[in-house]
Amino acid sequence: MSVRRLLAPLAALPALAALLTGCGIRATEVPTDFGGAPSRMPCSLSEPAVPSQTAHGVPVQVFLLCRSSLVTVDRSVRVPEGTPDAKRRVIVALGLLDQLAENPSPSEKAAGYTTYIRGGIGVGGPRRTDPEDTLRLSTAPDRLTPYALAQIVCTFSDSAAAEGDGSVILGGPGDEPPRRYECTDDVRSRPGTARPPSSSVAAG
Repeated sequence: MSVRRLLAPLAALPALAALLTGCGIRATEVPTDFGGAPSRMPCSLSEPAVPSQTAHGVPVQVFLLCRSSLVTVDRSVRVPEGTPDAKRRVIVALGLLDQLAENPSPSEKAAGYTTYIRGGIGVGGPRRTDPEDTLRLSTAPDRLTPYALAQIVCTFSDSAAAEGDGSVILGGPGDEPPRRYECTDDVRSRPGTARPPSSSVAAG
């Protein structure tokens, strides 16, 4: 068999590849159905969602749910100038809860954002035997849904309401001692199934 006959099939391969590419076989990123192509950037906002009162408040970020994961959005919280640190922590926490309970903006809803926090949850400072950076919720943390607890823990731990180390000390309205809750990668990516891990803390 001559060398020319051996090479003939190989020479046809580039043409075959070009034919397949022209038929669209290589484009597997978008399904070839009759509907519109799905977005390649889920949970992305077409415009900033910063509220108009940002200029009159402290810029903050809160965690909302989008496609079963936690994502941050920009908000603002009003804090009077000269507020002592201990009181400031509670004011920020209250403001964050209010922002979490607000309905997402139209652009956020269009992008798939939602919240599991409902209005009526309050927060106060530590009791005499609590660590000084404790925040006590009006609803016990273990009574919250996994999504709601994840939103609160991750929002608080990433704000001036906590120490900024990725955790926050939370308690409830009862006599149970507060616990330190962490906002981990698992919690942010799977808030419905991965509850924030918690650990006991020493009394204040």
